[in-house]
Amino acid sequence: MKLLRRPEWLILGIVCIAANLRAPITSLPTVVDLIQIDTGLSSAALGLLTSLPLFVFALVSLCSASVAQRFGLERSLYYAIWFMLIGVGLRSLPHLAALYMGNNIIAVGIALGNVLLPGLIKRDFPQRIALITSLYALSMGIIAALVSAVTVPIAHVWGWRIALLAMSLMILITLVVWWPQRHKGRPQAEQRRRSASISLWRHPLAWQVSLFLGLNSLMYYIVVSWLPAMLQASGFSADEAASMQGVLQLATAIPGLVIVPLIARFKDQRIVVVLMMLPVFVGLLGLWLYPDAAWWWSVILGFGSGAVFVLALSFVGMRVATAPLAAALSGMAQFIGYLLAAGGPALTGKMHDISQSWASTLIFCLVIAVMMLISGLYAGRDQQIQA
Repeated sequence: MKLLRRPEWLILGIVCIAANLRAPITSLPTVVDLIQIDTGLSSAALGLLTSLPLFVFALVSLCSASVAQRFGLERSLYYAIWFMLIGVGLRSLPHLAALYMGNNIIAVGIALGNVLLPGLIKRDFPQRIALITSLYALSMGIIAALVSAVTVPIAHVWGWRIALLAMSLMILITLVVWWPQRHKGRPQAEQRRRSASISLWRHPLAWQVSLFLGLNSLMYYIVVSWLPAMLQASGFSADEAASMQGVLQLATAIPGLVIVPLIARFKDQRIVVVLMMLPVFVGLLGLWLYPDAAWWWSVILGFGSGAVFVLALSFVGMRVATAPLAAALSGMAQFIGYLLAAGGPALTGKMHDISQSWASTLIFCLVIAVMMLISGLYAGRDQQIQA
């Protein structure tokens, strides 16, 4: 029982929750063609299936900090795990309504986890924010890549419903690991600090951190949505294009191993922002100008996007003074990010239809990257929002 109260067990719980914060959603597009064959859904209906969770992410992100103030961080994360488990089960039932409802319930759980984990890390590991955040991102990236890789083979053998239901195994493991934490937390103490987060929307630093994280989300979802189509238009087969999308997702996990020493070495992280943005520019330019080497560009772009994600999440904890402020800033950043990401794939798809070229999409992503660099240089300064 002493093991369950040790910090290492809490870190294991954080890593397990993080493992579920991307895979249940990103695995769906890999079997969307099988879903269409089985259900007869139109392309527009399928697009709604994959885009609605992004709007759910945005809306739930706004109220997640209030949920934590009401129930405490640990119990709120416990509820988040249950939302994901119920949603995965519901999504696999043989009814169209259940498919849509389950997918959106999963999104509620993921949004809670995305917003509240940085606050928990800030509160319990204030001296190890970068390290724990890197483990969080590493777990998220590796599991998302593995689940995307195995979902299609399972779907071909047992059907797409069983393939999507398989994600429940990881969620059940997470539920068991997090079980000892469910009654911890200090909701009343956090409730008294609620007023501390009210002014975040008027604070320039909060906007700078939020845009750094949010613009990266916008670029990531555009690339993940359209990379297979871009590569097929350049002459790659459908299997090769899907594999490279998986490679990109796996590469987002790599920075978790290398970025911690860089963050810890500098009090002012602007130089780290520049270093981590370089692979983003190289990857996007490479896909645009020399797509034949797409394997390399996918790895480089995935590494850069993953590094920015780890850095931005670290800023959420490093640029505020208290855990409630960290949860509130995380909610603000996730709201802005998912609101941007929800419209990104549709907008760039329309741009492609007009221009009949994927160059417009990659140029748009380069413009986003410039804006990311500017916001990151402001967010990387050694300053903090006080309660």
